Amino acid sequence: MSASPDGARLYLNSGNDRILALNLEGQVRLDSGEISGLNPGGGVFGPDGRYYVGLRTRKTIAAFDPDLVGTPVIIVPESVVPFPRGFGFAADGRLFLSSGVGPDGVGQNTVLVFDLPRSQVARQFIADDEVSPLDLAVSPDGNVLISSEFPFGSPNAVTSVREYDGNSGKLVRVFAPPGDVPFQRPRGLRFGPNGELYCTARDTVLTFDYASGQFTGVAVVHPRLNGQAVTLFPRP
Repeated sequence: MSASPDGARLYLNSGNDRILALNLEGQVRLDSGEISGLNPGGGVFGPDGRYYVGLRTRKTIAAFDPDLVGTPVIIVPESVVPFPRGFGFAADGRLFLSSGVGPDGVGQNTVLVFDLPRSQVARQFIADDEVSPLDLAVSPDGNVLISSEFPFGSPNAVTSVREYDGNSGKLVRVFAPPGDVPFQRPRGLRFGPNGELYCTARDTVLTFDYASGQFTGVAVVHPRLNGQAVTLFPRP
């Protein structure tokens, strides 16, 4: 899910193969209608104002007009990764797509980069043997953040948010809370207006100060929460 650039609507990817846009009162204002085989995953607004959605079955990304009218446009080749696990855009138009392990245990732990709109050919962006991507966000300074559970699905998995240099792909630092703070099944990442980094997890949403890399607190505690995404709206 993602807030529109003007902060007026919340776009949601629905499990019944459709995209919805809600106003701030939670009322449906736009509906793409059912799109056979859509199986949408994460969604973000791109630099061109379109709403981009991961397609889990087709293993690619599609772009929707913000009014949700018309046919979505596939922007990278289908089956480009075994299991898409989040994506984001750099200011120069590059698209970063993370690949992880699916529920069936099949996948590939990596991040690809596409030089859109110039080329749909993917290049490997990172080489990290200790990452299993679950979501991706691009920071205000252009670095790439990955929420990771490695090995995926293991009861002894190491959970973290890992930051990579936006040009070289080298690991910069690792964000993690103190050992006494529960941090299981990290998923959705989002930056707040003041540089806060939010990460959803099982039962919680954690926050970090991006500038310092320090853990700053637990923003949400909700037992049995299986958080997948988080977004923020300006106060009315």
